Amino acid sequence: MTVTNPSTTSPSAVSAKPSLIAARPGRLLSLDVLRGLTIAFMILVNNNGNEAHAYWPLKHAAWNGFTPTDLVFPTFLFLVGISTVYSTAARLAQGATRQSLFVHVLRRSIILYLLGLIVNSFPYFHLHTMRFYGVLPRIAICYLVIASLYLINPGWRSKAALAIAALAAYWILMRFVPVPGYGIPTRDIPLLDRDANLTAWLDRQIFSASHLYERTRDPEGLLSTIPALATALLGLLTGIWLRTQRTLRAKADGIATAGLSAVLLGGLWNLSFPINKKLWTSSYVLFASGLSLLLLALCLLIVDLRDKSPSTSGHSRFLNPLLVFGTNAIAAYVFSELLQSTLSSIHPQLGINLQQLLFRPMLHVVPDQPFASLLYSIGFVAVCWVPVWALYRRSMFIKI
Repeated sequence: MTVTNPSTTSPSAVSAKPSLIAARPGRLLSLDVLRGLTIAFMILVNNNGNEAHAYWPLKHAAWNGFTPTDLVFPTFLFLVGISTVYSTAARLAQGATRQSLFVHVLRRSIILYLLGLIVNSFPYFHLHTMRFYGVLPRIAICYLVIASLYLINPGWRSKAALAIAALAAYWILMRFVPVPGYGIPTRDIPLLDRDANLTAWLDRQIFSASHLYERTRDPEGLLSTIPALATALLGLLTGIWLRTQRTLRAKADGIATAGLSAVLLGGLWNLSFPINKKLWTSSYVLFASGLSLLLLALCLLIVDLRDKSPSTSGHSRFLNPLLVFGTNAIAAYVFSELLQSTLSSIHPQLGINLQQLLFRPMLHVVPDQPFASLLYSIGFVAVCWVPVWALYRRSMFIKI
């Protein structure tokens, strides 16, 4: 892990292979803005003052279905795919070889995975309860796969075919393969039963209940990594599209069209293969990725395209709060998770942790529990923003 300061670095201008960097559009501000918005919302929904009484958009769907909160993780994973294209081109332009980039990808994936273990286990690190799945481990695995594939072959056709194959394969596995001890889905057991599904069954064969987030299953389990790879691949394909020679307006229009199509396809597939974030179903991938594409198109229109107009010069300073999170996204996420774990592990009073102690006084001022929970969440986001802003102000960006 390194901390970079652009003012002290001077990358050499070395030409790279044209197959990967034939088009070299400048850095898109909208990517950092959308990433910042995603991280801010992720911290918000992960730290409700009172989970039971939080507004429904700030909670995950209980099982099948979709809420705005269910868009957070796939959007971040989608952006990982886009960033992979841009970061690969930038490093090749600085003279890096494919071999050195493979090493970089492997190193970064290992660090991300280990950070995930730290986040999951902090502050106790008990091996018998350590969770080996999780947000950062899933990002690490998906990044390792898609970045390696992109280095081997930067073309889009193989990535599109692989994404389609991943979605179809997962549907076949979940719909037609018998679940040992339970039977065939839709005949012997309901499709996507909470515990009697192939994903949950496989996780229970690999790990005991103490290692699984929901005891009988894990929302970032092994088998559901297959469709998660499709989410990252769709981001990779979007990154390839953004680096073509088309105008930025044409790119935004194409992304919006693809987004609307994906939302419609996901909605249709939901009728027979329900949208389910905890199982990362194929319909969920299409629906969530479609919404991510629409958000990206909107950001392109109101940030990058608007920024090219002389009449709107200087407006980007109002985006700084999001850019603070967007340019140090992993650092912001890790800090928020460690802070929450710290608050939950400290018990100033018997049976009451520090987080509960901080939230309770708010109920005396704001008796409405959902609103009080929201205010606590906003305050938590603000606290997390401060140290990341300190890095941003000094142009310091933590790179893995």
